[in-house]
Amino acid sequence: MDDILPWFHLKSVPGVGNHLSKRLIKRFDSPQNVFRSSEKELLAVEGMTAGRVAAIKRHKISDRVKAERERLADSRFHLVTLTDPAYPQLLRQIPDPPLFLYVYGELDDGVEKIAVVGSRNATDYGLHAAADLSADLTILGLAIVSGMAIGIDTAAHEGALRAAGKTIAVLGSGLNRIYPPRNRKLFDRIAENGAVVSEFALNSEPEAGHFPMRNRIISGMCLGTVVVEAARKSGSLITARLAAEQNREVFAVPGSVHSFKSVGTHTLIKQGAKLVENAQDILEELPLLPQPTAHVQNCGSNDCSKTLPALDADETRVYGALGPYGVHIDELARKLSLSPARISSLLLQLELKGLVIQSPGKFFSISER
Repeated sequence: MDDILPWFHLKSVPGVGNHLSKRLIKRFDSPQNVFRSSEKELLAVEGMTAGRVAAIKRHKISDRVKAERERLADSRFHLVTLTDPAYPQLLRQIPDPPLFLYVYGELDDGVEKIAVVGSRNATDYGLHAAADLSADLTILGLAIVSGMAIGIDTAAHEGALRAAGKTIAVLGSGLNRIYPPRNRKLFDRIAENGAVVSEFALNSEPEAGHFPMRNRIISGMCLGTVVVEAARKSGSLITARLAAEQNREVFAVPGSVHSFKSVGTHTLIKQGAKLVENAQDILEELPLLPQPTAHVQNCGSNDCSKTLPALDADETRVYGALGPYGVHIDELARKLSLSPARISSLLLQLELKGLVIQSPGKFFSISER
């Protein structure tokens, strides 16, 4: 663990952030060499000032840094530094890569990656779209990267795991502070089939300012970013913007024109993001990847040929009035001129047949399973 301490030491120098740390490591090869270098040598690095050189020269290894090293040594996690062969190659290319990543599981840089992100407060349509798309992409040999947030992120990880694929979660907290807490089991499942990573100290809380920083890692380690659902103001749009700034591909899954949760994705499409209906749409924009011999479209559910069970006339009317977005039972009753008791009975029958999903508040939508 002694070779890790200089990395923690450099990370803790005031005024020396990720941009400058990358330049220093590129010039001197290691943190140890940074601290051994002369003031003249340090000043020759772009961005270095006399004040920053002085900060490096007078900076001492703190008890806090030593304690972090001990916490890591006693944990199930390990560190992957900027010069480590396991460090994601694409992430190393961005202007401000993390000096190191805390890793739970194993990073496999031999597998190309796609980010799938979106709304925390997602619709059933968005959740199914994210899960199925992620499953299909992993079937084609890609790994799915997301943020392990509730909603689209969780669905993306679950879809990849369902297809026995690899997935990586990037946290906005330390690995000892699993966020959100309800995803504790998912945290371990992801590590068994990929990795959970963070640039933040092990006990760091999920502070608001951490998440935009987290987003640059999600987009930075990937060939492209897919946004499944996003409102007008959404953290997912930050990830998409960062992907574009990093010269990576940006994709968006269209939604209903009546849903405010799709305003962000539709805006991305208007701005030039590739509209995505299936995994093939993504592969077409990534010509360096091997193309599949067969067309794959929403097959991650292992049910690509689902047929409808027999429906009577009223069931057919109700089913036809539903879509991927929830409709309130009262609105359905008015629209179809059916009594509350009758519409309730018909919806129950459709639920039992696996065709309809009920969401909180008596909203109903088509099941895409």
